[in-house]
Amino acid sequence: MPDLSLLTSKRLLLGLTGGVAAYKAAELARLLVQDGAVVQTVMTESACHFIGAATLQALTGKPVFTDLWQANSSNNMAHINLSREMDAILIAPASADFIAKLANGLADDLLATICLARECPLLIAPAMNRQMWENPATQRNLATLQGDDVKILGPASGEQACGEFGMGRMLEACELAAAMRMIFHSKWLQGKCVLITAGPTFEAIDAVRGITNISSGKMGYALAGAALEAGATVTLVSGPVCLAPPAKAKCIDVVSAKEMLTAVKNEIPHADIFISVAAVADFSVTTTRQQKIKKTDHPLTLELMPNPDILKFVTDLPEAPFCVGFAAETEDLEKNAENKRRKKKLPLIVANQAQDAIGADESALILLDDNGKQYLPSASKINQARLLIKHIAQLYKKQCD
Repeated sequence: MPDLSLLTSKRLLLGLTGGVAAYKAAELARLLVQDGAVVQTVMTESACHFIGAATLQALTGKPVFTDLWQANSSNNMAHINLSREMDAILIAPASADFIAKLANGLADDLLATICLARECPLLIAPAMNRQMWENPATQRNLATLQGDDVKILGPASGEQACGEFGMGRMLEACELAAAMRMIFHSKWLQGKCVLITAGPTFEAIDAVRGITNISSGKMGYALAGAALEAGATVTLVSGPVCLAPPAKAKCIDVVSAKEMLTAVKNEIPHADIFISVAAVADFSVTTTRQQKIKKTDHPLTLELMPNPDILKFVTDLPEAPFCVGFAAETEDLEKNAENKRRKKKLPLIVANQAQDAIGADESALILLDDNGKQYLPSASKINQARLLIKHIAQLYKKQCD
């Protein structure tokens, strides 16, 4: 199984400038290293007042540079060499002062000098008070940087260290790590719209009970992340799960199968590709009780009716998008999956053993399409999602050609 961690062996320079958000850089460094990146940290003098260099050195396993002259003495012409060695530079947090330096080409410290001498992509994650963010000077500087092809990540709106609320809060470490992965991903689905359903549905019996399943939603959410990395615009329709949705995806939360169908009907006209990962409950009760059913010693009979088949609804559309289904089976995996593929007229179905995959962080997959079968041995769901998105993109392109 190939290692599809997009940052494996990538050389990244993580720059820190002064600001309370510098504490998030420690988690960011950990995530980048965990993804296989080689991370070199450079800190401005003011950044050192908010977080210690020893913390970043321990997390990255590499010495932290903080001073232009100290760095040059140990690494001849460090401001040149460090920039040449890197695949990308990320400044997080990027203060208003440092943004102004970049916009005006100033180079009075090591980090600014490296940015000016670089030959690789530069990304910045602004972090500042809302009024500093809204100041016309800051907005002019950001516009200049965007014109210079510097990628601006964020900021977000939220509560700030000063106690105020508004734009200027630095993105979370996981969001910044995801943004770094995207710049190294082949854009197989650039410009395409992908609609994904994920998670379980919950069909109410009464005010507190319902019919559901143990789907975690992990595979659907991994596919949403992988599709974003591949350049797609992603809409994620999700049943109840305990997962944070990908930051760049349009997320629609639903509970029941009927709600999921309604959301799909609303979004499907815009979709080029539909990936049906959700474990939709096959049945719902004919009559939902508004109050809790009291327990008694007598048997309780529930009348069930079939839920709508969301995937079949989509495949039966006159101008259906490219459709991908999932088959989680407990027996006769390949036979049942292929039968489902043919019945629903799917160009691709993804099969897995329900008892091994549901709720797990890893799974083995079988891809069944018109060309036959492809086996993907057990691996992390994000790794599998990247392989699957690549396969979908190839089939979609072939169909369009």
